[in-house]
Amino acid sequence: MSKKIAVLPGDGIGIEIVAEAVKVLDYFKSKGLELEMVEAPIGGAGYDSAGKPLPDDTLALVTGADAILLGAVGGPQYEDLPRALRPERGLLSLRTELGLFANLRPAILYPQLADASSLRAEVVAGLDIMIVRELTGGIYFGEPRGIRDKANGEREGFNTLVYSESEIDRIARVAFDIAMKRGKRLCSVDKANVLEVSELWREVVIRAGTDYAQVELSHMYVDNAAMQLVKWPRQFDVMVTTNMFGDILSDAAAMLTGSIGMLPSASLDENSKGMYEPIHGSAPDIAGQGVANPLATILSVAMMLRYSLDQAVLADHIEHAVGRVLDRGLRTPDIMAEGCRQVGTVEMGEAVLHELSA
Repeated sequence: MSKKIAVLPGDGIGIEIVAEAVKVLDYFKSKGLELEMVEAPIGGAGYDSAGKPLPDDTLALVTGADAILLGAVGGPQYEDLPRALRPERGLLSLRTELGLFANLRPAILYPQLADASSLRAEVVAGLDIMIVRELTGGIYFGEPRGIRDKANGEREGFNTLVYSESEIDRIARVAFDIAMKRGKRLCSVDKANVLEVSELWREVVIRAGTDYAQVELSHMYVDNAAMQLVKWPRQFDVMVTTNMFGDILSDAAAMLTGSIGMLPSASLDENSKGMYEPIHGSAPDIAGQGVANPLATILSVAMMLRYSLDQAVLADHIEHAVGRVLDRGLRTPDIMAEGCRQVGTVEMGEAVLHELSA
């Protein structure tokens, strides 16, 4: 049965990098994989075309799709819009509407890029972490929220951090399941010494862990976790944490790998329907220059094949092809190193296709 893929290039470099990832899907389609790809606007492009960051037609498309490929959203031209109309609200709405509660962010250091990491090679060599971030709850979605006037005439901003037991339990079980397929070690990151929400988080994670006796469960406060990621990152196998903590820690982990332009992500619902995107932003400063790194988006296609389309072998082919491209010394500017050859977005994409067909 043919699978429908919603393709949402978004803004900035999203247009360029998604184009290269679509070529990879087209290649597999030419080899017999039954796919239908339909493109639609989101983010700033959604606002430009329909006056809202998540147009109704786009929402209808993604609701009926088997998986979503997203580029990036945002740009300086949209910063003065009302908050509800900013590109990022389209992304948050998409996560909520589709129930994409589990965000998987691998931080894997390709050995060819060890020198590109900001840490010494001996510290990061062999790095392979999976960060599981809760994506539809917590302080980003909690109510009440807003900016209000106080009695003394001063304004104050307020947000609500809230998690239910069921929200914590379901993300914990996703993380435990992933740990079972990896090194059977799970570190839950919270701030239970200060926040009541984190007290409940830890209690529910421990309770869920009783169903996963083979997984070694540990706990770490988020400030210490940030320090340990820099000090000794290889101690981690799988990490699970809240929306905001995961947002911060996954970006920190990304830089350990040498470039944020190398890392994919998956956001899944309870049935493994997912949205797949690079973890970087729209990079308006380099948009249109043909220098953006498409590898994170191409690797996001690999995650799509693995988690939503049940095509693990094809996912392996993409990941191995990327490794061989790096072996050849091809580098976009963000991962450029001495002795390598700098290439642009299209040439890097073509190199991956060449390795796939070799």
